[in-house]
Amino acid sequence: MKTKIKHYWLLCLLAFCSCSSWIDIKPSDRLSEGMLFEDRQGFEKAINGVYVGLTDRALYGRTLSAGIIDFMAQYYTYGSGSDMNSMVGAYRYEENEIKAIFQSAWEKAYALIVNCNIIIEKCDAKREVLSDVYYGLYKGEATALRAMLHLDMLRLFGPIYDDVSKTKESIPYVTNSDSEISPLLSAEEILNLVIEDLKGALDLLKSVDPILTEGVRNESNNDGGDNSLYYRQYRMNYYAVKALLARAYAWGHDGKNALIVTEEILREVQVENAEIFPFVEHSAAVDPSVPDRVFSTEVLFSLYDSYRGTEIQDKLFIPTVDQIYTFSSRRLEMGREYSFYASENDYRYAIWAKYSNAGTEINYHRKYEDVSGSKASKFNKMVPLIRLSEIYLLAAEYSGNFETAKGYLDQVRNNRNCPSSTATEATLMDEITKEWRREFLGEGQMFFFYKRKAMQKIPNGKWEKDSESQTINMNMNNYVVPLPDSEINMRLN
Repeated sequence: MKTKIKHYWLLCLLAFCSCSSWIDIKPSDRLSEGMLFEDRQGFEKAINGVYVGLTDRALYGRTLSAGIIDFMAQYYTYGSGSDMNSMVGAYRYEENEIKAIFQSAWEKAYALIVNCNIIIEKCDAKREVLSDVYYGLYKGEATALRAMLHLDMLRLFGPIYDDVSKTKESIPYVTNSDSEISPLLSAEEILNLVIEDLKGALDLLKSVDPILTEGVRNESNNDGGDNSLYYRQYRMNYYAVKALLARAYAWGHDGKNALIVTEEILREVQVENAEIFPFVEHSAAVDPSVPDRVFSTEVLFSLYDSYRGTEIQDKLFIPTVDQIYTFSSRRLEMGREYSFYASENDYRYAIWAKYSNAGTEINYHRKYEDVSGSKASKFNKMVPLIRLSEIYLLAAEYSGNFETAKGYLDQVRNNRNCPSSTATEATLMDEITKEWRREFLGEGQMFFFYKRKAMQKIPNGKWEKDSESQTINMNMNNYVVPLPDSEINMRLN
């Protein structure tokens, strides 16, 4: 990658000054790389800068969470014109406006990857200033974040992963912090490197991550010290890394290893230590005054985004004439074969509200709407990236036993206040797919699910109330975003 992205980490650090209440270390106005890693606090500032960078609007602060990536999953209604939503919904990746969005995502992601590489290198170069605990945490988190970003770039820009396409060039895997251009590797090579990094991160974290002994610690340090060992839901913790490993195995269609890892996670967090990531309680999910719409207790990894309410909820979903992302009325009607929810009692159904404008009724979701009250401090700024239900649904998908698989599926349904599934062996995968759609709205996972399964038909986002068109045919090219022009041109020069 070009030299210009190397120092993007300084911008992240400066941005951090105004972002987070969940950690109390603030960077000075100007830091050089040499000064930054002179002590443990310098490493803390550097890794925090990466987490803040992940909330950039080009990444998980909008585009890769509730924004464009969910539009590509056909969650929202759109027209047939030349506006942004219509172009994205029709997968018109050749349009300049669309190219600019994905180029920004690419550049921000690889800039943060370089930041991670700097931290990884400095952990070894400055080993004497880090205790074993912080060496394992900082290097482990940075390694896992590098893997996560590469995996998402592969899922977005790489091919549909099959026996033929996985051997073709896809994206670079950057492990250096200099200006050297990394070669394009095959999807298979990229995935192997992702898995290698995640396994390395697990080895680093397994003996030092406080989540293994103290839980998520989703509160400030009462002893007056810093919060570097707290708020583990907002850090790339041991269980989040393991979940990413399961996600990576699933992307490579390695069902055997995906099942092994998912069942390990479920045994560890739901049996051996059931207090780590409990499913959301009824009282919290449907609390009329302080609803936990992101089901925060069961989130394995999330970002703390100070501007979530304004930059995601207000700009994408606020119910006005100029509202960007809306559902058609029919999508939320009950009792239809293709209805979005199976029950009005579903906790996820409760995130929706209706807005009437000039006789037109609009459905909009309030998943990222800030609420007031002391309880809300646990989830008001949370943008979930990995949650427990994904582990259950992957276990259901890859279990070779129907009854066991249905049990995993029903764990999700029952903990969303829904009846057990009536799925048969023939319809089980269809029911798992429906549960994915209900579960990951606003979290950027559904498009990647469709791509992983190479689905030829998916629910139609242009679904109007009086239309009978329930699905659209997917061209397999719709699943592959072309590499940015800047990246292609750089390799030609």
